[in-house]
Amino acid sequence: MQATIARMCVVVAAVILNHPVLFPQENTTLPDQDEELIARMREHEERLQVEQVKLERELSQLDSKQEETSSEEGYSWYFWSTVSFIVFVFIEMGRVDLVDSENRPAEDEDIFSESGSISPRTMVLNKDVLSNFCDKCTYTSARENWRVREFVEGFADDLLESLRSVCDRDTDMEVGDFVGVGSMFESWKVCKPLICDLMVPFSPPDPYSFKFHLWCSPSRDMPPHMQGCGKIKVTKLGENEEGCLCGSANLGEDMLCLLHSRNGDTLRADHSPEELLCSRNTPFLAKDQVMKWFQISVTKAWGRISHKYDFEVTFRNLDAAGALKIRFRSGKIIVMNIIPVVQLEDTDAYFVSHFPSDCDSSPDTYWPLSFAVYERNLLKHFAKRLPQNSCHLHCLQIVTFLHRKQTGLTGKSALTNYHLKTALLHLLLSKRPSAWGMESMEHRLRDVFGFLQRTLQEKRLHHVLVGNPKVPREVLLPEIIRKAEPINLFRPLVLQTDLYAATVKHCQEMLRNASVLIQEYTPHLSNGGLHHS
Repeated sequence: MQATIARMCVVVAAVILNHPVLFPQENTTLPDQDEELIARMREHEERLQVEQVKLERELSQLDSKQEETSSEEGYSWYFWSTVSFIVFVFIEMGRVDLVDSENRPAEDEDIFSESGSISPRTMVLNKDVLSNFCDKCTYTSARENWRVREFVEGFADDLLESLRSVCDRDTDMEVGDFVGVGSMFESWKVCKPLICDLMVPFSPPDPYSFKFHLWCSPSRDMPPHMQGCGKIKVTKLGENEEGCLCGSANLGEDMLCLLHSRNGDTLRADHSPEELLCSRNTPFLAKDQVMKWFQISVTKAWGRISHKYDFEVTFRNLDAAGALKIRFRSGKIIVMNIIPVVQLEDTDAYFVSHFPSDCDSSPDTYWPLSFAVYERNLLKHFAKRLPQNSCHLHCLQIVTFLHRKQTGLTGKSALTNYHLKTALLHLLLSKRPSAWGMESMEHRLRDVFGFLQRTLQEKRLHHVLVGNPKVPREVLLPEIIRKAEPINLFRPLVLQTDLYAATVKHCQEMLRNASVLIQEYTPHLSNGGLHHS
């Protein structure tokens, strides 16, 4: 019996001395040691199970002698059994805490070594000011945004119908119905001007089709810096050759050859390379040519229906195909980004010709793949499970507002609203739904900034959907995307040291000025509208 008690004491001592929660390694960050800690804990559990089997075997042998033992020894056995049970419970609780803290911001660490740096824990946040921001500003914006969305959807339907009438149904690209994405359609837009992003799918006429080459395909030949992109090849159904309708149909002088590249005698003599949708001497779609075709088509379409509307429509950016600015007589402005896209087979993923707020420097035939529809579905998935008055969208509104204001003060950085949205989605996937109540907004806001600081320090922010096993099955993400290698959205910061330094400084200043910027913004309310300097 004494040997049994001694063995149990050794087990208890070993567990306590080796438990990673009690004695963590020094000079390491939690994300770097998660896998090691979990592996060690699993090893300890296996050892404990072996010892437990031995103890049970020895105790069963002593059962026959139990009546001969003294009452003091009996109580001692129960005592050590209780201690053993408590130790195992302690181990399980430690493991749960460790898993829950996987994405917890390291608020107690000095993430940036620069002098005068500020962490989310020391950031000044006034609960009353935050509440005032959410109660007044976001509520007013929600009502106005709903009216703007309703107008934009009606106008876009009319404009696209006019565009279809401009195109030749037999020889031109087929234009589908728009898909609303972005902050206005996800209900977290606050700052003006009000911008609506609409993706418009297009496809080639019969007998042609698109064939896709993804960066994550088994037979991929994409360079490493083209993660998240793909190439779109124009093919003829049932054949291995690429062709063009311009050799067999009279398109007219004012119509564009949409499929053919300059690779032979079949090219019409009066068509320059800039008029083609495919890259020169290749069967692959070129983003620049697609945007030029779309811009010409939108211009003709608006010319047919402009007499019906009492406002002015202009191109806001000539480098973006459908970046339209609508100016009413009252002076109010609404911005529409009508983006030509190509649907990836039968999924809700789209190859995008350009992102409205992104300076895309990828080659002309490499199309970035957008998962905006799946991200919108993920937010809807969370909305069904979070508390009724959840703070997740309010956090995103506040963070994007601060980012925009800070950009106006210190200039642009590598940080975008998409990075902020990605940080929030990562936290939503890692925290319990009950943690997102409105009363926890201050803590969740600190979490977002803490997560952002840590990813900036590591220069690694993974795409929330690509290669992430935490994404719920209900989102219906394509399996090839779910199983792909994660994409680092901060990859450009690894080599561009100046850009990285500017981004870190931007983030620090945003934390330091957060309270002042919010206080400056919230009083500017007049007649139910928001006014910004």
